[in-house]
Amino acid sequence: MNVILFDGECNLCDRSVQFIIKRDNKALYKFASTKSDAGQKLLRKHRVPVDLDSFILVEGNKCFYKSTAALRVCKNLKGGWKLLYGLLIVPKPVRDYVYGMVAKNRYKWFGKMDSCMIPSPEIRKRFL
Repeated sequence: MNVILFDGECNLCDRSVQFIIKRDNKALYKFASTKSDAGQKLLRKHRVPVDLDSFILVEGNKCFYKSTAALRVCKNLKGGWKLLYGLLIVPKPVRDYVYGMVAKNRYKWFGKMDSCMIPSPEIRKRFL
């Protein structure tokens, strides 16, 4: 199972989840907030550092963070988004530096949600 763990309060994160859902025609990904019970269980299982503030992808028994997680998701999206997967050739410290700048400023640039989105029944089954 492929699970994307995201910050449930972040507008950018919410938009990213919506973006992925619209382009994941095969429904390869399930989703969980990092603060949900299911999210916390996965974080513990994969020994994710408590202070890690990142988009997280769990693929089977492997866990990916930051830019690597985002780019691995892109390879399975419909359309030209697959091409972004090629950015994995950029050294990880460079990719993660850029990722970190956006992550650090995401609340300031994109804001926080007052409440969680209410997904449709069809989409709801993709959330843990």
